[in-house]
Formats: sequence, C-alpha cells, structure tokens
Amino acid sequence: MNAADLLVESLEVEGVEYVFGLPGEELEDILFSLRDSTIEFVPVRHEQGAAFMADVHGRLTGDAGVCLSTLGPGATNLLTGVADAHLDKSPVVAITGQGGLERLHKESHQNLDVVGLFEPITKWNTQISDPEIVNESVRKAFKLAEHEKPGATHLEFPEDIAAEETDRRPLPSRNRVRRPSPDDKAVERAAALLADADRPIVLAGNGGIRTRSSERLRSFVDETNIPVVATYMGKGAVSDADEHSLLTLDSGGDEQAASAIERADVVLAVGYDIAEHDPENWNPAGEKRVIHLDFEPAEVYEHYNPQVEVVSDVSAGLRAIQQTDVTIDTDTEWYADLRESILADVTRRPDPGEDFSVRRTLPLLREAMADDDVLLSDTGSHKMAIAQNFPTYDPNTCIISNGLATMGISVPGAVAADLAVDSNVVAATGDGGFLMNAAEIETATRLGCGFTILLFTDDDYGLISEKQENHRGEHTGTRLTNPEFTAFAESFGIEAHRPESWAELDEVLETVVPRDEMALVEVPVV
Repeated sequence: MNAADLLVESLEVEGVEYVFGLPGEELEDILFSLRDSTIEFVPVRHEQGAAFMADVHGRLTGDAGVCLSTLGPGATNLLTGVADAHLDKSPVVAITGQGGLERLHKESHQNLDVVGLFEPITKWNTQISDPEIVNESVRKAFKLAEHEKPGATHLEFPEDIAAEETDRRPLPSRNRVRRPSPDDKAVERAAALLADADRPIVLAGNGGIRTRSSERLRSFVDETNIPVVATYMGKGAVSDADEHSLLTLDSGGDEQAASAIERADVVLAVGYDIAEHDPENWNPAGEKRVIHLDFEPAEVYEHYNPQVEVVSDVSAGLRAIQQTDVTIDTDTEWYADLRESILADVTRRPDPGEDFSVRRTLPLLREAMADDDVLLSDTGSHKMAIAQNFPTYDPNTCIISNGLATMGISVPGAVAADLAVDSNVVAATGDGGFLMNAAEIETATRLGCGFTILLFTDDDYGLISEKQENHRGEHTGTRLTNPEFTAFAESFGIEAHRPESWAELDEVLETVVPRDEMALVEVPVV
C-alpha cells in the first residue's frame, strides 16, 4: 500500500466513521484511499464548517472527530474550529495536506508553516515526513486527542509522502489511559472541608459532563444534598430536574444562582476550567474556600487559588470523597427557595401581548424537545439566554461553545450532531452567526440530515451592541442587513416559517422539532 492507504486504514482501526473536509489537489491520494474505505468523506462548503463538525462529533461521542483540508488557505480556514475544540476540550484530529518536501525549504505556492500555525492550538502536532511513521503518528494523534483532558491534535501530510509505498500496518487501537486514583490525604482534606461547611456548593464544569463523571456526580449530590450550579459547558452534568440543581452561574431573573455561590462557604469545583467562566465573577475577593477536583491541577490565578486539589479521574475523586469516614449532609433549606425562584423564572411561558424574545421562546422550545434531544447554541446574545434559562436534563444535550466562544458553530455542528445521535437536534443561532456558515445547509440536505434551525433575528450584532450600551450609552459598528431568511432557506429545498404570534410559534415548534426533517424557524426579536 502507499502511505495514504496506511493513513486511512489507521483511521479505520481507530473507529472513524466520517472525515469532514474540502478536497484539494494535494489530498488526491488520501481522497481515493477514503473512497475505497469504510469511512465516509463528507465534502463541506468551508473548512471552518468541517472543523466545527469534527468538534461537535468529538464532544457528543467522546471519540475524536476528524477534519481534513489542503495546504495554505485550506489549513488556515481550519484553524478557528480546531482552536474551538482545543479550548472546549473536545477530541479532534485535524489532517492537512502539504506540498512535496522538495519545495518546503523555500518560498513556494501556498507554502506556510502549517505545523507552526497549529502548534499553539493543539495538544500535539507533527509533519509526517516519512511513510514509515504514519501508523505511529495516527495512533499518537488519537491517543492524545482523547486522553483527559481531551483536545485537538494535528497531522500534516505532504503529497509526495502520501504517494510513497510502505509495508507498515496500522497499530491496534487501545483502551484509553485512565488517570490514577486520587491522593488519600487530598481526599481526606476535601471531605473534611465539605463536612465542616454550612453552605457548600458544587460548581460543575466541562469535565463534569463526561458520562462516568456525570453519573458519579449525580450520586454524590443525592447522597450529600449539596446544591449544584453549572458553567455554560457543564449544563446537564446534574439534571436541572433534580432538586439540587440551581441551573447555571447566571441563572435566575434576580441572580439567584449567583446569590447561592456568593453565600456558599465552600465551593467544590468539579471538572472546572477557568476559561469557561472567569472565577473573578464568582470569587471577586479571592477569599472563597475552594476544592479543585479535576483531571489536571488548577491554573494559577488570584481568584482561583484552591485550598485543596484532588487531581484524578473526576469520577474516582468523587467516589473517594464519598467513601471516607466523614459524614457530609447539607441542609437543603438554604437553597430550596432559590431553586424554586429560578424555575419559576425560566419556565414562565410568554404572555400573548409580549414582544418576541429569546428568553420567552425557550420555555416553548423546551416543551417541544424531548429530554435527550440536543440543542446547539451559536455565540451571541441568544447564547447567554440559553445558558442561563434553558433547563438541561442530560449531559451533552445543550452544546455551547464557551472556551473560544465561536460564532458560526451551530449549523455545521448540527450536521455532526444529527449524524452522531438518534435524538432530534435544534441549532439555535442569531442572524450574525447564522450567515457565517449557512452554506452548510447544503451539506445537511445532501447528507439527508433532519434538524431544526431556530434563527433569532435583530439585524445587529446584538451582544456587542448591548455591551457598548452598558459602557457608553450608545453603540456603533454593529448594524446589519439581512436577506429574506424564509426564501433563503427554501432555496435549499427546506421548509421555513416566520411566525407572527406566540401561539403560532408554539404550534410551529411543536410540529417541526420532533420531525426528522430540515426546517428553519425565524423569530424576529428586534
């Protein structure tokens, strides 16, 4: 076989089902090897969309998503989605083509230092400079991408190397490396702090939504009665139907969740990255007693300086705390009223005379979706409303980009989600983010995907306008014009709706969300 065949066979051994990407002449050998494999190559309309698809595939399945581009502009277009995966701790393997080795030492057509470009946004990357190292390079890329904490890796594959013959064979895929058990003394100190606290609280972060972590966390809060607030990326770690859930850090019309963490005397941060939510917002004086439980040690930061760090598999750490001789039993009275108030706020249906808004749309959407349906949120003002007000019942059923907070992720992400899960999928987006990658609707229809695009329109980069208004009392540089979105959607052959009343919107959502068909629903929130 040639090196491209070996690369593709190695992907097969890793269990890859889809490779999302754009074709390029330097990828010729890879593309024909993919054609003859069990892997489906999915041509997309922009490399950023391919990277977002790989990103969301990785978050939903735990298995590395794979994206592919050619050299030069193809590789640079891939960067944003790969960086998103890197900061959102999503396993992704990015593969980029490259020109022949004989011209890379000099200035030449589309020649960039792609390995250098990807180095800051990946856990590891390399150029495959010899056909004999293909199998090891692929195995390492997947091993590191999927190892806690997950992230992105990158392989550059020059076209002349891809065509060379080799007698190597793929390395077998292995079970993932597990973190060691937690340190006994750290566990004992953590348990003692929690037992001594009057108002302990759990802060559930991105690391809390892994399947094993979530199951153990739910058991832990059930046993200890400690309340839970989540980051935007920790939504669903504990079900918002659970009596211990206070939704996210910013939930509640009167900031009830923030009040809870302000009143708490010990914070158990589970799988929390400070990139998800700046701890200065919930620990402004830096005096809060914090227990850090995560796969890696805590970042050094004035506002996040834990008294105890339990570094291990999150599930193992929680189990170890539960198994100590210390009794942890929290009085629920201090937060029960806060939870009741938060739920009353987020579940209130709109009054008939109210103007359309994202917040009041969410109760209608929640009712139209099953508990295990998947909502993907783009970035913008609507993301804030979804993060704070959309009850989430299972891990990875509300996907929010919050490490890099990238616009344009929801439509391509919904393509990947629809391919990865059996549940219904909704892509929530604003008009700004939607048009960044709306061309991927064509990819979706070509693949036979079925999901709902919920499009909030205000002809503005609304979140930026809001921040400018708060700072200066006015805004500039944010206004947009838009096409007729229903006609735009119909041009792709999908149905489109623009309801004019809450009753009509309610009926439309109840109709289209449960169906396995493409649809766009525009909600003007001007």
